Amino acid sequence: MAAENFMTSRSFQRPKLQTIKERLQIQNTGMKRLLWYVIAGSRGGLNRARIINLLKDRPYNANQIAELLHLDYKTVTHHLKVLEKNYMISVEGNGYGKLNFLEEVVIKDFEVFLDIWSHIEKKEQK
Repeated sequence: MAAENFMTSRSFQRPKLQTIKERLQIQNTGMKRLLWYVIAGSRGGLNRARIINLLKDRPYNANQIAELLHLDYKTVTHHLKVLEKNYMISVEGNGYGKLNFLEEVVIKDFEVFLDIWSHIEKKEQK
């Protein structure tokens, strides 16, 4: 299964959830495991890590992210969808200008993200 959604299969319809705590209980996994999967366990993980790192400072829309990271707009929107499906970001607004925010659970465990990212960077440099 691709990284598009770690916790669900295509036949399973995920219920609408109210809080991050409820989301993580349903997922039955820790943030560290989820970060390893979404970032290190699949193609495109490096770009998703770059997006997460960018969003730690402030929210951005997809076009701003594409420009700042020198990526194609469609590539960025794909990675944002993957991150949203895995509850790592939330989206506010509509259409072209909608803003992407890191979820609090990612911010809380940002050191875990940095540790994983350091492993990825070492691997990419080889």
